This record gives sequence, C-alpha cells and structure tokens, in this order.
Amino acid sequence: MALRRVPVLVVFGVVLILTSAFAVITSTHQSRQSYAQLQVLEVERWYLEEEHSRLLLEQSTWASHHRIESDAAQSLSLMPPASSQVRVIEK
Repeated sequence: MALRRVPVLVVFGVVLILTSAFAVITSTHQSRQSYAQLQVLEVERWYLEEEHSRLLLEQSTWASHHRIESDAAQSLSLMPPASSQVRVIEK
C-alpha cells in the first residue's frame, strides 16, 4: 500500500507544479499586457496635456481685454464716448 501511495503523491505534486507554472505564465503575460497598455496610455496622456496647453494659450489669447475691445469696436462700430457725453454722478 505504501508503494501505491507514492505515485499518487507524485502525480499530485506534478499537477501542483504544472498548475503553478501555468499560473506564473498567465501572470507574466497579463503583466506584460498591462505594461504595454500603460505605455499607450502615457503617450495619450502626453498628447492630451500638450493639446490642453495649446487650448489654454488660445483661450487666453481670445479672452484678452485688448482683443475683445478691438473686436467689439470693429464688429459693432463701438467707440468711446466723447467727453461732452460723459456725466459724473455723485452720491
């Protein structure tokens, strides 16, 4: 009976070793896939940050006081009032 028990333990040990080996292979593969995805996402983040910086610069250009004033003057034919038209109201 002792001879019969040893092969069962050996088979069980081999199954455990193979299961462990496949688990290591699967884990390594998933790790490499995750790292490759991380690299892709980091490149995308870099492009998005670059575009965000450009958009902030464009927004500050469009929102500048001088630009708004000159656009309003051109499109609406606005001009500052003459000094004779200005009234000072005191409390």
